[in-house]
Amino acid sequence: MESITLKKATLQDVTQLRQIGRQTFSETFAASNSEQNLHAYLEERFSLTKLTVELQDPNSAFYFAELDHTVIGYLKVNTGLAQTEIKDEHALEIERIYVLQAYHGQKVGQLLYEKALQLAQQAGADYVWLGVWEENPRAIHFYRKNGFVEFDKHTFTLGDEKQTDLMMKRPLTGTY
Repeated sequence: MESITLKKATLQDVTQLRQIGRQTFSETFAASNSEQNLHAYLEERFSLTKLTVELQDPNSAFYFAELDHTVIGYLKVNTGLAQTEIKDEHALEIERIYVLQAYHGQKVGQLLYEKALQLAQQAGADYVWLGVWEENPRAIHFYRKNGFVEFDKHTFTLGDEKQTDLMMKRPLTGTY
């Protein structure tokens, strides 16, 4: 087995991005949400049109985790006005880190997270922030283990259901 590599996604990767995004989101949340709400979310957030716009945004970047030339996970980060909530020019948002279930526990998420930290440091960010569903203990544990602390909450809409995300951040410098 080869080692896991990271590759920046380009516009030519939009179909592959849509596939990995829909699959990993479904694997992660299908058991906890209605089929109707999951379908509505996937159609809206993972349409080829929406992903094409996101891939063309200079303040957003996607990275694939690949094993043996197969995409097994991905990362999406945002800076500046592409951030979903805070929009702080001194911050980087991790909007998504998702890994196929078959590869959980193999440090793929950690590798993607470390890439996000590297990008934040290159951008001169003071901190990294994210939102994570309050009913996703695996992800919450992962982020706490990596130095994130909760600082707020916000509403996340999935289909017609309102859910609560914990807002978490991790400083990269001594102050925010």
